[in-house]
Amino acid sequence: MTLRHIKIFLAVCQHDCNTTKAAKALLMTQPAVSLAIRELEEYYGVRLFDRIGRRLNITEAGQQFLSYGSHIAALFDDMEKGLRNWDALGLLRVGASITIGAQLLPNYIRAFYAQYPGKEIQAVVEPSERLEQKIMDNTLDLALLERTVHSPLLVSLDYMDDRLVIIAPADGRYHPGQIVPVEQFRKERFLLREQGSGNREEFDRAAAAAGFSVTPTWEAMSTTALINAVISGLGVAVLPERMLTAPLEEGLVVPIQVEGMEMRRKFHIVYHKDKFLTPSAQAFIKLCQSYEQEHPDAPYHGLY
Repeated sequence: MTLRHIKIFLAVCQHDCNTTKAAKALLMTQPAVSLAIRELEEYYGVRLFDRIGRRLNITEAGQQFLSYGSHIAALFDDMEKGLRNWDALGLLRVGASITIGAQLLPNYIRAFYAQYPGKEIQAVVEPSERLEQKIMDNTLDLALLERTVHSPLLVSLDYMDDRLVIIAPADGRYHPGQIVPVEQFRKERFLLREQGSGNREEFDRAAAAAGFSVTPTWEAMSTTALINAVISGLGVAVLPERMLTAPLEEGLVVPIQVEGMEMRRKFHIVYHKDKFLTPSAQAFIKLCQSYEQEHPDAPYHGLY
């Protein structure tokens, strides 16, 4: 079994399990592609594809091989690019979920550039689910997430505490710091982050622990949209405390509390367990872990 076999297998999977299309993409003959797949199956003693008529369907063993093979091929590509361009090394690919990307990542990158002026960071700000997949696909070196990861192949390091705050319209019936009974709170119109976000997972967990669930009036990936919706009197939102400094100080929204509901969580630094962390990646991780202690007065970038 060779890297060539893995790349042929991956090409077949990428072309809808069609050996003819894979052969064309690889500039090979279709029989040569089919032979490579048979050699893989004989080597491992498993069926990677079921053959139903003229159609191939990937098996469970094939799905497992696809997971391993994708990562092996990506690691090999990393090695090739790194060693062939050693003098040009310096690009670090970092992802961040929406809240971290808006309020913390600019500070981290600025501090990193100050310490390592020859390095470059390519940043992506997206929902956590997409970032997890990009780490699995090796298109990101690491990511900063607001939620725990769901794959055993990913390493997750807790690096910062965060608290979620419930905000209500300033001209509504609540006053700052008011403690609201659960039965009253559950009747509100809820303006929440999208399913799968760290914010939403923590709120759903806290709501379930308090004995209720909600169907939001609004769902949005944008924290700014939710804050402005609250300012407009459309309902209540649950958002990170760090993102609310300006609207709270200006009295545009009011914070409230709900009996028995406390929403705290961790931010996480995530990377693949088999990922080789370059010195740049290790330095960036250490910077994130120590940033809040070393820069207690640093401004946040959350806007409304």
